[in-house]
Amino acid sequence: MAKINMALCQMSVEEGKELNIKEAESLIREAASNGIDMAVLPEMFNCPYDNKYFPEYAEGYPGQTTMAISNLAKELGIYIVAGSIPEKDGDSIYNTCYVFGRDGECIGKHRKMHLFDIDVKGRITFKESDVLGSGDQCTVFETEFCNIGVAICYDMRFPELMRLMAVKGGAKVIIVPAAFNMTTGPAHWSTTCKTRALDNQVYFIAVSPARNIKSSYTAYGHSIIADPWGNIIMEADEKEDILYGEIDLEMVEKVRQELPLLQHRRRDVYSLNYKHDGMEY
Repeated sequence: MAKINMALCQMSVEEGKELNIKEAESLIREAASNGIDMAVLPEMFNCPYDNKYFPEYAEGYPGQTTMAISNLAKELGIYIVAGSIPEKDGDSIYNTCYVFGRDGECIGKHRKMHLFDIDVKGRITFKESDVLGSGDQCTVFETEFCNIGVAICYDMRFPELMRLMAVKGGAKVIIVPAAFNMTTGPAHWSTTCKTRALDNQVYFIAVSPARNIKSSYTAYGHSIIADPWGNIIMEADEKEDILYGEIDLEMVEKVRQELPLLQHRRRDVYSLNYKHDGMEY
């Protein structure tokens, strides 16, 4: 199959896990009624994005949230990239994305690798590492369409990880549940999405929560799809919405043939272990 019908569920996240699960189910059911192949939820879709909530909402696997989404994927016969949730594993909590296949089985799991520890003076300070642990795996899952990479929010700022997905994982689509804020969103969101699509000649899909001005952390919204040529083909506004988009895998092949930058990499010159004047890069 050369095309994937996607639904980006830009849902509003509130206090109350059960409330958020029901809202996610409602949006996915609506999307499925329009003949999609895959639905994507945003980062921390079952939990307000705030360190104080992560331990309270955290669950092991399988848990309340993942069972609900798994059952929904099986019932509807679609893929679901289940945004992310706080995952409890022993004494640790991770920001984790689960991916479910058409039969409801978990076919992918990504723990956020790069933790959002920032301090933009006078605007926003956040330190995920106060509560969350970090993952260490590049995540790509297989479908009948193609291989698809998954990362979470701050991960998308690191081109090395995206390149691993495209080159070693064979990904033609990269999906990132993300919650940029009102400082980083207007400045960097669309530029980063376009750049990662161009860098790796993939469809780049980033799915945000809707903007909730009552929340302690205000998401930017603007869920987006960028194509391998760097065009933004779909973008939401800040409100709750379902964004539908068609992924044309023939375009990926066309762009990679006409502008074969992935083949032109100079691995003889650069590597992740490059050293110069005693400094490692």
